[in-house]
Amino acid sequence: MKKIHSSQLFFKKKKEENCGSVEFQVFNFTNKIRRLTSHLELHRKDYLSQRGLRKILEKRQRLLSYLSKKNRVRYKELISQLNIRESKNR
Repeated sequence: MKKIHSSQLFFKKKKEENCGSVEFQVFNFTNKIRRLTSHLELHRKDYLSQRGLRKILEKRQRLLSYLSKKNRVRYKELISQLNIRESKNR
């Protein structure tokens, strides 16, 4: 049985509304990051997956920095919902 986080339920409603929103993209990248991280725990020498993980992390970081510049309140809500840390660069 698959676990569903509370943040996933929140974004399932939003998915129908706007798939191109910054919040939805960050949510999708976060799910991919979690999935790849669990994969890499089993397959430590999968270098292509490591590269893909780094690229996704960079994309998510760029989106988060954009959101923090445009709307700080939405940024704070998003990182609290997804349970991710705030950027060190701020």
